[in-house]
Amino acid sequence: MSSLALAVRDSTTMLRRNLLHARRYPSMTLNLLLTPVMLLLLFVYIFGDVMSAGIGGGGGDRSAYLAYLVPGILMLTIGGTTIGTAVSVAMDMNEGIIARFRTMAIHRGSVLIGHVVGSVLQCVLSVVLVGAVAVAIGFRAVHAGALEWLLALGLLALVALALTWIAVGMGLSSPNAEAASNNALPLMVLPLLSSAFVPVDAMPGWFRPIAEYQPFTPAIETLRGLLLGTRIGDNGWLAVVWCLGLAALGYLWSRARFDRDPT
Repeated sequence: MSSLALAVRDSTTMLRRNLLHARRYPSMTLNLLLTPVMLLLLFVYIFGDVMSAGIGGGGGDRSAYLAYLVPGILMLTIGGTTIGTAVSVAMDMNEGIIARFRTMAIHRGSVLIGHVVGSVLQCVLSVVLVGAVAVAIGFRAVHAGALEWLLALGLLALVALALTWIAVGMGLSSPNAEAASNNALPLMVLPLLSSAFVPVDAMPGWFRPIAEYQPFTPAIETLRGLLLGTRIGDNGWLAVVWCLGLAALGYLWSRARFDRDPT
């Protein structure tokens, strides 16, 4: 069997293992999904009328703010889901599972690839579920055609891939699952500090650079442009550059941490 065929076979096995774990122990995924859903419902039904007036939607019409909010909530969903990846990797390290895999005649990189592909699939599923809740309460992407939806899905998958590699590195660097959860918390906090809930122009002057010069804001604005027809500008290529850079950084970090321990 060629090395490529061996890598594909072992990576598929590791992917199946991680998906079975996620199916048998769904509590973490459900808990991480609960946060973006609750934030969506909270901001739409409690603050929606006021926030809609603030973004020019007119008082009493929360649908304008719902349309503005959903792209940011979808990015927040990805950030939250990848926290579970960091915890899962840390548990495998702490319980000696990865050490046991190192002694087996399997492709070395398949362990990480299984976690990464499984996490991206879970992120996509989480986004679909949260998006279904958004559609149920009135979200409509009336300006998006088939191409825009395809590009939006590709952007979400690219963000999920980038954050997953970062989460894997955090999991490998953490001494236990609790530390991994705490270390990965910025993946969910950063979207809260972006343009997910309010426009950058509406923020205090001292805070705008924090919201503007981070990976989530250009990704969110690009997703808004694809789904809502707003201006994308430079955000499109900035989002892609951020994702590729974070994916490369996370990959190199994860490989360095994974290879550090003796086989």
